[in-house]
Amino acid sequence: MIVNDPSTLADITAAFERYETALIQNDIAALDAFFWNSPLTLRYGVGERLYGYEAITAFRRARSGGSPQRTLGTTVITSFGYDFGTANTEFHRTGEQRIGRQSQTWVRTADGWRIVSAHVSLEAETP
Repeated sequence: MIVNDPSTLADITAAFERYETALIQNDIAALDAFFWNSPLTLRYGVGERLYGYEAITAFRRARSGGSPQRTLGTTVITSFGYDFGTANTEFHRTGEQRIGRQSQTWVRTADGWRIVSAHVSLEAETP
């Protein structure tokens, strides 16, 4: 297996960057399009467990104001073969002391690169 094929890695990195832009701009249509349209897709958030594309898109539509503004920290993107990769990043929300973490699993589909699994969490508060 080829790890970090330059072309595949560039594709996933570009998709990840477009996702981040859509997140910050609260572009719901674009955010929805990044996820694989399947009941098998899942997203674990800071306060929610979403199973299936429909649950993910419903969450976005019901969320007023979108995601809190943030800046990214360390980001590691890795491709495996030509059709699969992961993106993991740390982030800092405006006004939040805790570091956030985001993981995405990306798969190349007939419709382009899509997220099939995502996880967002915040570090525990320190006393």
